Amino acid sequence: MRPPLPSQDLDLVLLHATAFWSRFSGARVLLTGGTGFIGMWLLEVLQYANHKLGTEIQIIVLTRNPLLARQRSSQLFNRKDTQLVYGNVCHPLKSVGPLDLCIHAALDVESSLVAMNPLEVFDSIFLGTRHVLELAKEAGASRFLLASSGAVYGVQPVDLERISENYLYAPDSLQPLAAYGNGKRAAEWLTCAYASKDRFEPCIARIFSLVGPGLPLNGSLAAGNFIRDVLGGNQINVEGNGRPLRSYLYMADLCIWLLRIAASGQSCQAYNVGSEIGITIAGLAAEIAKADGSEIPIKIHKPVGDASNLPPRYVPSTRYAREELKLTEYTTLPEALRKTILWSRSATQV
Repeated sequence: MRPPLPSQDLDLVLLHATAFWSRFSGARVLLTGGTGFIGMWLLEVLQYANHKLGTEIQIIVLTRNPLLARQRSSQLFNRKDTQLVYGNVCHPLKSVGPLDLCIHAALDVESSLVAMNPLEVFDSIFLGTRHVLELAKEAGASRFLLASSGAVYGVQPVDLERISENYLYAPDSLQPLAAYGNGKRAAEWLTCAYASKDRFEPCIARIFSLVGPGLPLNGSLAAGNFIRDVLGGNQINVEGNGRPLRSYLYMADLCIWLLRIAASGQSCQAYNVGSEIGITIAGLAAEIAKADGSEIPIKIHKPVGDASNLPPRYVPSTRYAREELKLTEYTTLPEALRKTILWSRSATQV
């Protein structure tokens, strides 16, 4: 059984997402990806707002397996304010009644799946977005939030400190392994194309790297794998040379950003969502060991090579979101890692 999210984090979101509660109290909200990392955070936040603030938001969660969702998280899915609806975004979706807002947070795909079946990944993103847009249009939704990705920019130049929304390059259209970034880019275009002929307002959140309770601990995400190593009492294994730079936004902060964008973001505007504070992968491993208070060793498996070469980067500029929506980072990385480790440890003990 999934443990509840920290109440301090939920209270933080309630405090800083007042524009959303004001605009969407009493609304009917469709949430895709509601059983995934991002979606379950948003779901629990909305439910907490109903409990604490009396917002009376009705949440419709689209899932391919309602029975499994209830078995894994009955406290989230056996509630009067939450309706689980069977559906696969890769196929046309049945009506769910009138909607005020759609949050399309599905399809955060593991890189291993991209390698195995890039066509399936692209189709699931592009066709999935189209089917959700059709459903939102038919339901009369006035707002639509697309959870996109920083992958739409392709490879960030190593000499570009932070990548901004007006960066015009893209994933390599000749590389099958660029299916995820190209799919997200096509989904953004499709969303704005629908808005040009229908009366609804879409906003786009280009999400970068994240950390927080619920982070997958077995997959392609370095932070999750390092936390898994710490929880198992094993050495932290850094598969590369540890030099690539990433930045990490805490999940409570992410929810604030997404809800503020949904409530107040400009129509057909993309906003980078992430931390501007870069850290090397080796530095992240050291911070995770420090946050756990352990003496676990760190092993870097590949030599550094020519240290004079600039390392790869994946760090956003968030100036648009900060200036237009007055957003900021509310949780430091050390605190974010500490909270993630504590929650993940409790989850393994349930």
